[in-house]
Amino acid sequence: MKKNAYEPSTIKETVKRLRNLTANCDTNEPEAVKQYISEKDCSNAYKECLIETYDIYMRSKNEQWNKPFYQRYDKKRKAPKEQLIDFIINHAKPTTKLKLSMEKDLGTRPIELMWLKLGDVDLSTGLITITGAKHTIGREGKIKPNTLALLKLYIIRKKLKLNDRLFPAKNADNFAKNFRTLRNRLAKKHNMPELKQVCLYDFRRFKASKEYHLKRDILYVKQILGHKDIKTTEKYISLFDEQNVTWIPVIAGTQAEIEQAIKDDCILVCQSDGITYFKKPA
Repeated sequence: MKKNAYEPSTIKETVKRLRNLTANCDTNEPEAVKQYISEKDCSNAYKECLIETYDIYMRSKNEQWNKPFYQRYDKKRKAPKEQLIDFIINHAKPTTKLKLSMEKDLGTRPIELMWLKLGDVDLSTGLITITGAKHTIGREGKIKPNTLALLKLYIIRKKLKLNDRLFPAKNADNFAKNFRTLRNRLAKKHNMPELKQVCLYDFRRFKASKEYHLKRDILYVKQILGHKDIKTTEKYISLFDEQNVTWIPVIAGTQAEIEQAIKDDCILVCQSDGITYFKKPA
């Protein structure tokens, strides 16, 4: 797989699934493997992954087999509420807080965040050049001022150079694991079981859903996520029920307050007697 330019993360997951097959059936007997997978209590999506894993194994041995086909069921995952995401971010340690804040602002895949180098960041504007993973398109994103401030402190603390990765490559595999540990600990400590429903990838879904909710432009969201097919983008967007959305009023009386409201993605409502009224979803 390495010779055929598979990503290290793909190789790692393939090895894990192959070990699962080896421990539960005779991988020298394709019919035994098919029988085990067919009876396994799991989704069709995971069964398909196991089949693809075994197919790679068979190709490595130059052997033919009657490969079965499992139809994935199309299921859409809903984006989490911003309050839950912010709660996790605010209770994280400095480095994890920075990573999750960048995930929220950029909507990157976790691996794309791990690929970022200091040279990809414009520290004056917060613009970041993102290298697309999994056949997505390279693109630009922008982090908010609060996140940029955290990043600057992190760069100084770590003494990073221009070509250094922002986050060490060896920590990439631990990112999702550390997030789950943090999330589960907070859910138990604060008696908030709803936190356990938030996955690391949901930060990307949240970004897509929020941008669509604010802009009503799916092509804009497609560009942010780096998708080549708009049908893929549609899977990331959760449509909010306008009648059930709780709006928070934001009142700006000074230029600084207006600028802050704009940075916070607030929606303009009206202006009256020198006061600008905004709203943002709770």
